[in-house]
Amino acid sequence: QTPELRERIEQGGVIGYIILGLGALALIAALERLITLSIIQLRIRSQAKRPKHPAANPLGRILGVYHNSRHLDSETLELKLSESILEESLKVQKRVSIIKIIAVVSPLLGLLGTVTGMIITFQAITLFGAGDPKLMSGGISQALVTTVLGLSVAIPSLLLHAVVQGRVKQITEVLEQQAVGMIAEQSEAQAAQVVQNRMA
Repeated sequence: QTPELRERIEQGGVIGYIILGLGALALIAALERLITLSIIQLRIRSQAKRPKHPAANPLGRILGVYHNSRHLDSETLELKLSESILEESLKVQKRVSIIKIIAVVSPLLGLLGTVTGMIITFQAITLFGAGDPKLMSGGISQALVTTVLGLSVAIPSLLLHAVVQGRVKQITEVLEQQAVGMIAEQSEAQAAQVVQNRMA
């Protein structure tokens, strides 16, 4: 008498399958981002221990910009580093917005399934009357199942987006802190050079 999970999903119809497909896409995107961001964090930590040897990672590329621009004044260096940080931030944030979009769209698709199911139910009532509940059960099932599927995809997607966005923020903050340290070092070196010139 109790439908199995597969039967429940089938009751959701085409919209239910679309919601599940979006949920799978959000899960894959989140896992890919978490793995990639974890590797990037490890490389950044390793790079921070070797600042004089830039490697192929976000911090390494920023260090490369710093080493190539040390002859510039502090303001110009700050602009170049800010541009480099913006480029690296965009690379790190890639595909994160997909997770958030799915989290927003899933409940709306569930609502669409609910409305569609209720339309089917009212059509059955119009054609056959309200005497036989079995005629209405299909539409009501679709209405309820798609709502449940939409929320079941949206809630984990929001949580995954928060976790991934937190990783992105950590990486961006590290890059900004390192850049501030480079600018401070450059300013101190230029100030020391000015003092030496005056003493000479």
